[in-house]
Amino acid sequence: MKLIIGNYNYSTWSMCAWLFVHRHELPVEVKCYDLNSDKLNQVLSKRFSGDKVPVLLDGDTEVWDSLAILEYLGERFPESHAWPKDRKARAVARSVCAEFHSSFEALRTEAPMNLRKRFPGYTLSEAALADLRRIQELWRYCRENFGKGGPWLFGKPTVADTLSAPAIMRFRSVEVELDETATDYCRTMDKCPSIREWICLALKETHRVDEDELDWPSEAVTEI
Repeated sequence: MKLIIGNYNYSTWSMCAWLFVHRHELPVEVKCYDLNSDKLNQVLSKRFSGDKVPVLLDGDTEVWDSLAILEYLGERFPESHAWPKDRKARAVARSVCAEFHSSFEALRTEAPMNLRKRFPGYTLSEAALADLRRIQELWRYCRENFGKGGPWLFGKPTVADTLSAPAIMRFRSVEVELDETATDYCRTMDKCPSIREWICLALKETHRVDEDELDWPSEAVTEI
């Protein structure tokens, strides 16, 4: 089984698939390519999935789109417990994941993931701040209603945490005010060994993607 991803520094959807593989130590070979590079374009040109990453290859099965990949891996490796056992919690987790997958366009546009830089004083638009408030509502709802068994959204780690990770990485670069629940949850995620490993790999990269670089004075990040 092989997972094709883009840069650790920039590719949020690649991060989601990689985190699940790394956290559960799945037997998946990871191939990382620079975004917008000729090499990546050459690799993807042979695939039905088109020009986007991540892509999962399992024999003659090709799975694209991060959420579809997570669903597939959860089925292939049931011991990963990708979703909560409780039916109601599982339904909410899937709803949360779908919302992260399809929403928050303003925040994604204004605060692209860039783990090698911080942008002090950068301000978000009202639309992006509305996205931020909604994300905190989602986290608070999950923690208050389903999070009694541990520090994760549903107590134990699930795909909902995996889909939340890119938002938290954006908050590392752009300063935002978070409520107490969100702050505690971000601390939990920051301690996750898989997330820390992803950040370490990002800090080692040098490839630059201009469209993911904010036009704002920045400070270089050299350590977690």
